[in-house]
Amino acid sequence: MSDSPSGQPASPLSTPHTITPLQHNALKGFLLAAAGLFLFACMDSTTKYLTTHYNVPFVVAMRYIVHFVLMLIILAPRHSTQLIHTQRTGLVIARGLVLTIASLCMGMALSRMPLAETTAINFLAPTLVALLAGSMLNEKIGGWGWAAIITGFMGVLLIARPGGGLDTIGILFALGAAAANATYQLLSRLLASTEKAITLLFYTALVGSIAFGIALPWFWENDAPSKLEVILLLSMGISGGLGHYLFTLAYRHAPASMLAPTTYLQLIWAGLLGWLVFGTVPDGMSLLGMAVVAASGLIIALKSR
Repeated sequence: MSDSPSGQPASPLSTPHTITPLQHNALKGFLLAAAGLFLFACMDSTTKYLTTHYNVPFVVAMRYIVHFVLMLIILAPRHSTQLIHTQRTGLVIARGLVLTIASLCMGMALSRMPLAETTAINFLAPTLVALLAGSMLNEKIGGWGWAAIITGFMGVLLIARPGGGLDTIGILFALGAAAANATYQLLSRLLASTEKAITLLFYTALVGSIAFGIALPWFWENDAPSKLEVILLLSMGISGGLGHYLFTLAYRHAPASMLAPTTYLQLIWAGLLGWLVFGTVPDGMSLLGMAVVAASGLIIALKSR
């Protein structure tokens, strides 16, 4: 598989700007993505728990606002103008808006369906990324990439199989999250060569805080959260912010078509957390699907190595 800045001509969308050659370290990219995906699963588990007590817009708003405040406190004094300086501001803002939509859709889906099944449907996104990366980012998927993607998709079908009794509206929200997530991943790869990871992270928090902050007065909860709920609300901002930072860094070391099947690892984290936190144990068919999904990630990681 070739990365567009070196193995293929640069994307037409990026040629007018200064391009920084991306590093090539598939194993490092894989490990960064795996760590980020674990934090995403933790954030989804917390979101699902909190949406049983609070409405979804309120929960997602708290996540983004905490994320933004933490960046201002911890990073702003040290990095100052690096946080706001961009070369392609329009695309950076669009990336933040797309993630905001994905977060809202995912929250609505989690409030209606189990964690593992919701995560599985959301993993139509990597397939969309791999299919679009060739034309938009000039990346070659390759035979091993296609094998891993097809294998991962088969695993998803085993987990979220038709006739499984899932909530129809929840499925629609999960599909919306998948489409938005695929767009977010493509924009992340497109911007990785010209924007700093910390800048992308800051604009993600800023856009989400503004969007949900405007809507917050209409969804504000009158009941004061308990100490545990306050801790959980704070943890969402931490796990979400750090997870996106690690995942953005992963795109600097590996092409989108490689990270697409790798992201199926989040299904494993979701299954484990669903069991530990909510006591839901996947059935035999779902466990088989998770094993197939894990195999797809290992195929692409070992081949790249």
